[in-house]
Amino acid sequence: MVDETLDAKGLNCPLPILKAKKALKGMEDGKVLEVISTDPGSVADFEAFCRTTGNELMEHATGDGVYTFLIKRVV
Repeated sequence: MVDETLDAKGLNCPLPILKAKKALKGMEDGKVLEVISTDPGSVADFEAFCRTTGNELMEHATGDGVYTFLIKRVV
């Protein structure tokens, strides 16, 4: 279940990560943020972001040049 969606289409690194970080900061623990991006580098970026911040990358999908990530806020 998605609690909030962040549309980061058209933005390049590091903007999708920065916007996701800000969005997650305003969410309660356990809530899920959906991020939609068109930056091919965002796959590696979000994997590294979740690894370093402790948030959980629940899943990511790719289709038609769009990358979708589900990130659970965990602190």
